[in-house]
Amino acid sequence: MINLFSLLSVSIAAAQDTVAQIAESVETAVDSTATTLVEQAATTDISQLPAWTMIPFILMLLMIAIGPLIAEHWWEDNYNKLIVSILLGVPTAVYLMSAYGMQGVHALEHQVIYDYIPFIVLLLSLYVITGGIHLSGDIKAKPIINTAFLGIGWILASIMGTTGAAMLLIRPLITTNQQRKHTVHTILFFIALVANCGGLLTPLGDPPLFMLFLRGASFTWFSSMWLPWLFTGVILLIIYYIWDTIMYKKEDWTALSADAREQVPLHLGGSINFLYLLGVVLSVAFINEGTIPAMKDPDAPLWLQFLREIVLISLTILSLRTTKDKVRYELNKFTWAPIIEVAFLFLGIFTTMTPALIYLNGHAASFGFDQPWQFYYTTGMLSSFLDNTPTAVAFHSVATGVDFSTTTLAASSFVAGVPEVILKAICIGAVFFGAMTYIGNGPNFMVKAIAEENNIKMPSFFGYMIKFSLIVLLPVYILVQLIFL
Repeated sequence: MINLFSLLSVSIAAAQDTVAQIAESVETAVDSTATTLVEQAATTDISQLPAWTMIPFILMLLMIAIGPLIAEHWWEDNYNKLIVSILLGVPTAVYLMSAYGMQGVHALEHQVIYDYIPFIVLLLSLYVITGGIHLSGDIKAKPIINTAFLGIGWILASIMGTTGAAMLLIRPLITTNQQRKHTVHTILFFIALVANCGGLLTPLGDPPLFMLFLRGASFTWFSSMWLPWLFTGVILLIIYYIWDTIMYKKEDWTALSADAREQVPLHLGGSINFLYLLGVVLSVAFINEGTIPAMKDPDAPLWLQFLREIVLISLTILSLRTTKDKVRYELNKFTWAPIIEVAFLFLGIFTTMTPALIYLNGHAASFGFDQPWQFYYTTGMLSSFLDNTPTAVAFHSVATGVDFSTTTLAASSFVAGVPEVILKAICIGAVFFGAMTYIGNGPNFMVKAIAEENNIKMPSFFGYMIKFSLIVLLPVYILVQLIFL
């Protein structure tokens, strides 16, 4: 019995030793395999990643473009947008980190941490602050008054963003013209001038400009595009004035008499928010790596790296605390849904865009793009149907991968790593062509929806293009290219 017990003990001990040896061997093999994979990932050139890695990015943009058309009710739920972003973004991130190791991690870190967060914080601050400003009143709807409305919005768009300017002015403009029957053309020109073209002169004007600001263009550089901005704005305002004058003469005299009688002086509510808006402008202009070099130091404390965002969030909180609820929530009908929508969608865009930007940069030479007009029309046409922010960033990535030393632009001054005229072509194309369709820029649909709420029969998607953008805007944009690019 004792011998049997001893034999069993010896067998168990031997088995334990064997298991330990096997476990050690497995652990060694796993460690070795993991090390090999890490080493392979570290030595694999991320710039040569395959073209299929752009598929999630393409799908993301397609969902944004056609989602409202093919699944309107499902797409209206912001959490469904978040689901799409996760389903496309997570596999992209996992692939980059597993296939390219720290190269993939750093690429994602740059896009999500140092691009997405500043981008969404700026939009949040502009959305909240401008959402606290309300302009009301009903003045005489003469052509010169309407033209002045559009001109003021066109100028304000570069200061408070196209969305902010559009939301501030669209309702009082509609109220001013409520007695007139012919008003559709006014909304169309409003979309072009206020919701798009006006926002060219600062990084605050339109999101793609802010992204290019983050990539190295100075705050003041954007004002160098004042000539194409002025040219486009003045021509469109002249065309509008002539058009509205013709339409005004077609109005029934009873409508014009009612318009003359039913007037209410303009009133501005929440004006303290203009102070906060000034704070946003100054923060973007002066709290950046150009003026505070320590911000770009990777060893700098987080509060310093994100000092601008801290200031912007503080201004946002002040706006929420000091603006009367009646102004923000009753008069402006402020909701959080639009900014939540943007946050969810762009989380997916910035993640899936990472391999797309790397691929475009690494293969830029094969595209044959080296002239301003090529970047202008390509960026513009895609911005007409896709979101203009990722489109502009994508073509900037293409431009940074082009060898301009063998072109006529070799001696040009460079801004944000590309010839200045190329960057202007990308900026102008992204901003201006957003007005070519309802889906070209976020404010377009918002303005259309508000107009329809007020019983203004707006053209269909293709009607807008056929009756307005192709015959009015496109010829002007072609002139812009021929003269300035």
